[in-house]
Amino acid sequence: MTTRSHVSKRPRNLIIFLPDQQRVDTLACYGNDKIHAPNLNKLANGSVIFQRPYVTQPVCSPSRASLMTGLWPHTTGCTNNGFPVNHRVAMLPQLLSDHYRAGYIGKWHLRDQPPTQRGFHEWVSVEGVSDYSRYLIKKGEAPDRKNGSFSALTISNLPLELSQADFLQRHACDFIKRNQNAPFILVVSFVEPHSPYNGPFNDEHRLTESDVGGSELGSEPNAVPLRYRLLREWQNDKALKDKTVRQFRFGITPAEYASLKQKYFGLITLVDWSIGQILACLENTGLMDHTVIAHTSDHGDLLGDHGLFGKGVMYEQAVCVPLLIRIPGGPSKIITRRVSHIDFVPTLIELLEQRSPTQLAGASLTPLIFGQNGQPRNVFIEWNPYKKTEKRLKAGTSLAATRLVNRAIRESTRTVITPDGWKLSLRDDDLCELYNLTEDPSEQRNLYYGGQFGDVIERCTDEIRCWQKETSDPIQLQPA
Repeated sequence: MTTRSHVSKRPRNLIIFLPDQQRVDTLACYGNDKIHAPNLNKLANGSVIFQRPYVTQPVCSPSRASLMTGLWPHTTGCTNNGFPVNHRVAMLPQLLSDHYRAGYIGKWHLRDQPPTQRGFHEWVSVEGVSDYSRYLIKKGEAPDRKNGSFSALTISNLPLELSQADFLQRHACDFIKRNQNAPFILVVSFVEPHSPYNGPFNDEHRLTESDVGGSELGSEPNAVPLRYRLLREWQNDKALKDKTVRQFRFGITPAEYASLKQKYFGLITLVDWSIGQILACLENTGLMDHTVIAHTSDHGDLLGDHGLFGKGVMYEQAVCVPLLIRIPGGPSKIITRRVSHIDFVPTLIELLEQRSPTQLAGASLTPLIFGQNGQPRNVFIEWNPYKKTEKRLKAGTSLAATRLVNRAIRESTRTVITPDGWKLSLRDDDLCELYNLTEDPSEQRNLYYGGQFGDVIERCTDEIRCWQKETSDPIQLQPA
């Protein structure tokens, strides 16, 4: 397919904005006009907006690995936080021709090998003892950790001019200016709006308890997986024991939910401010019409919905994220069909007019972007257990027998979302779930065990097992 417009004959640049933990309903184009994000709203107005994009796994490292490789977590070997990406797996810069200069600025969160050993020529680090921590020390800030680094909470209390978001935008602009005469790819990876929910724009938005439309976990039998109930119990226990946790990470009361959501919105404003500086730099260097711009996130955030915070579950708030792609001379449109992050890499490669490697698991979305509707496809999502499962477990829990608890915290999930709106999550060691997203978008009624939808369960189970076979996924799930 020809995607190049008449705007430019030079190879296109690529910039990827990657905030951490931004859920889908946090921009005006997704129905939320309360959040102050003028730069992203402007970017969306000139972009292809994917209305329902899904991650490959709702936790940081495996999702990021998929975004950088175009492969499923069980293929990359990065099946959860703490697991490395197989060193034989190529990442985005290694999938492109050699004439691109590749930069990675910000959070990496992929173990063992830094970006400069995975095809990127430049890396500005922010995790642990990093370029950012050394910058803060030069500015007179004192590290609060023994290894000479700064805790996330300490960083979140810094003023705007010392924030990570400002640090990233200045290095991003420097990279753009230095490489403006040659094609480049640049990933700008923000830590925000990940917890701690705290930053220089805490008071930017006014929220009350009435603005918190969250829902509790169901209480009826066979409604909610045990791991989810254990996660809620662990979060509540930490909040009750630690005032700081309650103030910056997990809430218990509706007022606390509103406060944390208010500060979360402020972190999106912070990311938006930083992106605005980078977009202005693109304009000033005359590169806006030569650059493909993508904005997405590695996963979402429950923010109190279903009585939970963070990610690691299959609810929509954790697995559905923004996805905007601005194409020079390309269309501005909304695509309502559900799509997957597995198609992110092949789409960007085609928009750069590069040859797509055959080993990629997904398919380019450019036919959909340019008006060829084609056949709607299933979306698949996986969950693989944490490396240290006991870290998210209240000591002495009484929710279930020890044997069942030990199984649940190590459960694996495979989820399919069909084009007609059915969402089935099959598990090996916990309850399964079935939701009709058309009639129950907030996922309040688990229909798996009611006995009324056996044909749907059988159809969706077959889809999952065919996908597992096609992708060499070895996990054995419960029989339908």
